Amino acid sequence: MRKDEGPVIGLEIHIQLGTKSKLFCPCPIDPSAEPNTLTCPVCLGHPGSLPVMNREALKAGVMLGLALGAEIRRKTTFYRKNYFYPDLAKGYQITQHISQIAFGGRVEFVSDGEKSVRITGIAIEEEAARTVYTEDGFALIDFNRSGIPLLEVVTEPDLRSASEAKAFLEALRLIVRYLGISEGDMERGHMRVDTNVSYVLEGTQGSRVEIKNINTFKAVQDAILYESERQRRLLAEGKPVARETRAWDEYLGESVPMRMKELASDYRFFPEPDLRPLILDDALYEEARASVPELPEARFRRYTKDYDLPDQIARALISTRELSDYFDAVAGRVKDKKRAGSFVAVEVVGALRAIKCDISAFPIKAADLAELLLAVDEARLSLSGAKSAFAKALETGRPPVEIAGEEGLFSGSAEDELAAWVEEVIAAHPDEVEKFRGGKEGVLGFLVGQVMKRSGGRADPKRVKEMLAERIGRG
Repeated sequence: MRKDEGPVIGLEIHIQLGTKSKLFCPCPIDPSAEPNTLTCPVCLGHPGSLPVMNREALKAGVMLGLALGAEIRRKTTFYRKNYFYPDLAKGYQITQHISQIAFGGRVEFVSDGEKSVRITGIAIEEEAARTVYTEDGFALIDFNRSGIPLLEVVTEPDLRSASEAKAFLEALRLIVRYLGISEGDMERGHMRVDTNVSYVLEGTQGSRVEIKNINTFKAVQDAILYESERQRRLLAEGKPVARETRAWDEYLGESVPMRMKELASDYRFFPEPDLRPLILDDALYEEARASVPELPEARFRRYTKDYDLPDQIARALISTRELSDYFDAVAGRVKDKKRAGSFVAVEVVGALRAIKCDISAFPIKAADLAELLLAVDEARLSLSGAKSAFAKALETGRPPVEIAGEEGLFSGSAEDELAAWVEEVIAAHPDEVEKFRGGKEGVLGFLVGQVMKRSGGRADPKRVKEMLAERIGRG
């Protein structure tokens, strides 16, 4: 039986930047605008029009490069990539080709263990127009999209499965969102993926096949799985795999041939004569560097190592930068970071889903939640009492600590009151106390339950357990 080594996968990702204007002209970017209303001679490719570089697009390229640990080029050159297509007004695309703003670096992510994919380079380039196909067979062109700035991220062929490719793309999208340079929404065209797949069977590697413009995570997985199986069958039958470009048809669930794969020479690259070499000055470099926040994987490591949070809780907290910032604001004010992490990941995230709200508009501010959890830390309020006040604060929009006070959830002198309940339970259950002293750990749960009954559920079970163990000791 022939040895099946599986696919070798590289990706090219085009990220649409969230700048206010296009890459080489001042035309605004507004996806909701009427077709062909946001154009000018530059983005329409009129003869004699001259491009002017968008500073924010350059900054975004530097930020992404720094975030991925890439080397930043201080001097870059734009090139013309020549090809004809109806949605390309000039007949060429302006891109950085071999002179990318950043090269090297890597993306670390989790997919059946920790993985790392090397980045070949990050290039700044302009977007083509949008083609809309009508039901009666016409192709309409909307030039509002023409000239929108893109970052093209090219990986080394380090991926080995469709699931790895999906996990990598999710990690990259999260980084892009943390940087605030793009929404990274594939369904809305903010990220599009070209996959390059070649299959290896018994040491024989098929030709690299590119599948263009895939716009959902599921479609990326499906396309890789389909193309891998197609190439595997050809190799198993001793047939060659053509080096070609294919398109993914979601309705058919298969890739279809588009054209033979182009070579670099087919595009007749040459330096863009209307743009001087781009020099990255120190001021913009430092501005970009200062704009890069602590990134998702770094926060994950901090939460799990410094705060001892479970992996699942930490992953939930870093799912968006805004939620992570909210948690950090809470954690910075409380003693028990682990309890705060669980509260935010479970109670806050659950509430966000229930009321269909973004964390930026969440009615309970981080400082107010921190004050509530600090009361639990100091044993002035039980965790169940905190959850009750939190739930009522969601309904009213008032600070939860204020509600806890009105509801009588606070203990005037919590430690003294708790100590009294503990003493009462110890005195009422001498046999169980002796069993615990004799090594029967399970008895402690019974005693904790008795204290909780006396407190009416207001005591913190964790503190009750600690106090009982301290008071009883070992005989």
